[in-house]
Amino acid sequence: MENTMNYSRFNRAQLEAALLADVASARDGLAQPVGCEEAQPPAAPRTGRLCRALLRRRLAVARELLLRDAHESLLAQPHVDSPAAAREYLRLHFAQLLHEVFVVVFLDAQNGVLACEEVFRGTLTQTSVYPREIVRAALWHGAAACLLAHNHPSGAAEPSRADELLTRTLRDALALVDVRVVDHLVFAAGRFVSFAERGLI
Repeated sequence: MENTMNYSRFNRAQLEAALLADVASARDGLAQPVGCEEAQPPAAPRTGRLCRALLRRRLAVARELLLRDAHESLLAQPHVDSPAAAREYLRLHFAQLLHEVFVVVFLDAQNGVLACEEVFRGTLTQTSVYPREIVRAALWHGAAACLLAHNHPSGAAEPSRADELLTRTLRDALALVDVRVVDHLVFAAGRFVSFAERGLI
């Protein structure tokens, strides 16, 4: 089950405090993590349900911290010249999501990372992607290239015909403003498929 709490709005100190508070709660009952009080269940006798809620919360906080570290590592890379260069961050980004999201990694002329953004969010089986918005974001970042990625919560990483059509549409739209699409990665169940490796870009 997806954790409904949005931990991305908390700073690192608050997240680390939340983990420490949860460690203490393993002994003392469900203590409320610092900065996250509104999201916590009230103090109550420990039950199986509350233990599972505590575990889900701890995992979600830890995932947010790992995601931030992976994002910083991605931004620090001098070049993203292969799917492997971005896949660890993206694999973590897509892990456990129960809905489709579409991510774009914006690159400079040397394939250095300018930004990485989740640009669209959809449902279990699809998300609407608008080429105009991606072109506008690429221009705003001053990107010379970009790497596209999305997930398949169904668990099948194989690109669909709709994925192939979308990739061609985005490639052609971005080409009009001199932005190259270097790859499109599809993630599912910890695996990924690279359009570039399959000769589809």
